[in-house]
Amino acid sequence: MNKVKISSDVELKDRLVAINRVTKVTKGGRTFTFAAIVVVGDGNGVIGWGLGKAGEVTAAISKGTEAAKKNLIKVPVLKGTVPHEIEARFSGARVFLKPAAAGTGLVAGGAMRAVLESAGVKDILAKSKGSSNPHNLVKATILALSQMRDAYTIAGARGISMQKVFNG
Repeated sequence: MNKVKISSDVELKDRLVAINRVTKVTKGGRTFTFAAIVVVGDGNGVIGWGLGKAGEVTAAISKGTEAAKKNLIKVPVLKGTVPHEIEARFSGARVFLKPAAAGTGLVAGGAMRAVLESAGVKDILAKSKGSSNPHNLVKATILALSQMRDAYTIAGARGISMQKVFNG
């Protein structure tokens, strides 16, 4: 994954993906804690996710946001969509991302939508297959986005010009 160091002047917006209430039963009764999955992004290709656990919802969300800011990655977003089709899986969740023409909109559900909106993707066709667990969907979507490569990256890796990438 292409981790990115981000300066403090970049505005990261956080989105809450899911909250899970966990109950621990002891002889003194039930203890409730909360786990929150948070996705942060600048809307321009930088994205990260975090998991926060605490006794209160607000504390869990703030912990998740801090965790998300610690593992940011840079993903290629070209003209509001992704450069190419890709399929990725994390545990039981499988995601399929396909570039779409301008004006299509964000065709994605649930946890995938939050990740793609935070990354700044405006037009995409996305499908989640298998598990709908938000934890694994977020991880699979970010894995798919991290494996994306645009033409400039490929040209640089091969040491050739942009013309050769497209014309063979």
